[in-house]
Amino acid sequence: MSPQAKKAAAPALGPKVGEVVERFELEKAWLVDPVAGREGPGEIVVIDGVLESVVWLEGDEAKGVTDKGVVVAPGFFDLHAHFREPGFEDAETVATGTAAAAHGGYTTVALMPNTSPALDEPGILERIRSAARAGGSPVEVLAYGAVSAERAGEQLSAMGELADAGVIGYSDDGAPVRTPKLLRSALLYAGMLGLAVVDHAEDSELTANAEANEGYVASVLGLQGWPAAAEVNAVSRDLAVLADALLDEPRVRLHLTHLSTAASLDLVRRAKAAGLPVTCDVTPHHLALADEWIAGARRWSWEALDTEAAARDPWADAALTAWPYNTSLRVNPPLRSPVDAAACLAALLDGTASAVVTDHAPHTVVDKEVEFGKASNGISGIETALGVLLALVDAGKLTLAAAVAALTTGPAGIVAGWPAAAATPAARKRGLIEGAPADLVVFDRADRWAVTAESLRSKGKNSPFIGRELSGRVLLTIAGGRLAYEDPAAGEG
Repeated sequence: MSPQAKKAAAPALGPKVGEVVERFELEKAWLVDPVAGREGPGEIVVIDGVLESVVWLEGDEAKGVTDKGVVVAPGFFDLHAHFREPGFEDAETVATGTAAAAHGGYTTVALMPNTSPALDEPGILERIRSAARAGGSPVEVLAYGAVSAERAGEQLSAMGELADAGVIGYSDDGAPVRTPKLLRSALLYAGMLGLAVVDHAEDSELTANAEANEGYVASVLGLQGWPAAAEVNAVSRDLAVLADALLDEPRVRLHLTHLSTAASLDLVRRAKAAGLPVTCDVTPHHLALADEWIAGARRWSWEALDTEAAARDPWADAALTAWPYNTSLRVNPPLRSPVDAAACLAALLDGTASAVVTDHAPHTVVDKEVEFGKASNGISGIETALGVLLALVDAGKLTLAAAVAALTTGPAGIVAGWPAAAATPAARKRGLIEGAPADLVVFDRADRWAVTAESLRSKGKNSPFIGRELSGRVLLTIAGGRLAYEDPAAGEG
């Protein structure tokens, strides 16, 4: 850890997780404020949980301060995560999930409703909230209600009651909304309630028994292909239903989550240009990894495109340094080609995709240490998302400001577009705002950390980054003025 990082975190030593940060001063760090559209050398002071002072340094005072060292940014907002409780507490709980979130720099997390029982009525939401209170973490836990009762795809859930209870939207994630008729009804009802439908875009008939992205890698490895058309068809269906529903209810809103193919992202790009009220997001793993990782490659997706040899032989420089069939790489949607990964990045850069979400999906060893095609889908990714995005920044593919915006104002802006959610804490401005409760993350770009089963706070150890190092060690996370996470080594030396 750099001397500056030690100095940065040491003043916060004292409070326990959940307690108000009485005083924290940080001198000569690199501040990133996506609300103000500004970044540069600066200093902050937090007193009694409030961000009392933000000072931007210039001239001689700013000398030696770069964006390669200690960085201060607003706390991150994950618009899509799974904490598994209730029903699957052996994989994750709200307590372990919030601990993992804080370790990753997140201060707000929106949970998907594919729990057991599904979050299809207010009582389940209260169970999640009670678990969050009992855990003591200040990380804000939000949730989506299910679109359909029991997520069975047959009839609508108690959407009105869920809205009154405080869900931020509706989704049957883990699966798509089953039929166009059900989707249209959900869009209309959600629109009248001022909320959005968040759909997992997948044509299930095309993905039956599918194991990996249809293409060269799947063919060589003998895995059943998962066609891009499954996502493209679903996005086309959803956009057509949205356009039709809009004729009857102008408040309908659709969000398409974890898109992964160039074609589906282009459909959203065209729909947004035509004025349809649709948004979408992408994940760190679809930005940075490609399906060749399943074969044992360990280069970033953009490295696969940056070599002339890759155009002739996709694996010429792939450096197959790991064992194939690592089940932590089995995800839904699957890891795609390097070209699709580049399309995800292009969509983020041009605003087609408004946010990066983790789709944090922890699983037990029992669910993952099986044959590749039988493993449960998902990556435990809320703790590694920052490091993956910083790899893009280090490679010159993304600016630091854009990366921070994708984790903060991007997701908050999506929620702000849902009328009933626009006044909630989820949609608040995520900048370095004087006089507001401190909601921020401090991380050191100069310091790398080893991703190990022991270093992950999540119960889910199903990460493809186990055994690797990532940059951007999180030193401190403050959520709503209270301590959420502090690096245990921050005060040493």
